[in-house]
Amino acid sequence: MASTSVLLSKAILASVVLLATVCACTAMSPYAAGLSEDFYHQSCPQAASIVDAYVTKFLKKDRNFAGAFNRLQFHDCWVGGCDGSVLLNSTATNQAEREAHVNFGLRGVAEIDEIKAGLEHFCPGVVSCADILILAARDATAKVGGPTWTVALGRRDGVNSTSLMADTNLPFPVLNFSGLVANFAAKGFGAREMITLSGAHTIGQSHCNGILPHLYNFTGRDDANDTDPAMNKNFAVFLKKLCPQGNRTNTIFIDSTANTFDRAYYKNVLQGKGIFMTDSTLITNPLGKKVVTTFSKPGSSFFTEFAAGMVKMGNLGVLTGSDGEIRKTCQFVN
Repeated sequence: MASTSVLLSKAILASVVLLATVCACTAMSPYAAGLSEDFYHQSCPQAASIVDAYVTKFLKKDRNFAGAFNRLQFHDCWVGGCDGSVLLNSTATNQAEREAHVNFGLRGVAEIDEIKAGLEHFCPGVVSCADILILAARDATAKVGGPTWTVALGRRDGVNSTSLMADTNLPFPVLNFSGLVANFAAKGFGAREMITLSGAHTIGQSHCNGILPHLYNFTGRDDANDTDPAMNKNFAVFLKKLCPQGNRTNTIFIDSTANTFDRAYYKNVLQGKGIFMTDSTLITNPLGKKVVTTFSKPGSSFFTEFAAGMVKMGNLGVLTGSDGEIRKTCQFVN
């Protein structure tokens, strides 16, 4: 009886240890339930390499497109989750996310569809548009000097997309520091993570549409002299030449090294050379200024924290299992 009790105790102890180990591993996983790094290992093993090849092709043609792919992930995941809904076209009865004010000038949709067509040739009906967005953002960031990160896959595509949802969820470029903190907090991100992900503005371009309030309507007067007083004076003159009052469609690089992912964005913000009001406002708060100053210096943890932020963002509102669908083309539901 004694030996039986000992064996039973050991078996129970082993079960408890195993359960604790499993729970610990699950708790430590950085990915949403249903996602895995090897999701397409059997169904489409070449998926990641196909996306990578297309991204390389697009960046050879226009290196600045890295910013477009990065922006697509943010603008997709922030509105109802990472479900590829930002890619959908409007219909006769619905105005899709891409038509939202905050998505003015969004680029990269046709390129994502081209990647999708390439994947459909080898693995029809397997790889979601939502996963393509996640892979393209990671690959593009790394190819222009930024960090890379491991992505988990298995997202499925959503079938709903409205401009109202985009304008309600995405941060407008006129928000102040507390407004940005609140917007990111609603998605489960802290102030430091908000400042970190703002570093995506180190690559890419913008239409003047998002810059005009910073130059001509900072206090609501809407005149040529209503410029953010904290903006570098020479920089303001430079921007006004590129973005005359009332011109919404001209384009401008959003960073002094807009084709390279680096720390220049934070240096620019400290020098009063932030393009958007949401850039300049980062140093109006003591915590914000401290983080921006830290990230502007060599050896900072900006790259590491940015990669972690993109992984976390990729977990937002994902559809897995039998939810959603796998679109045949990214701009239309099946």
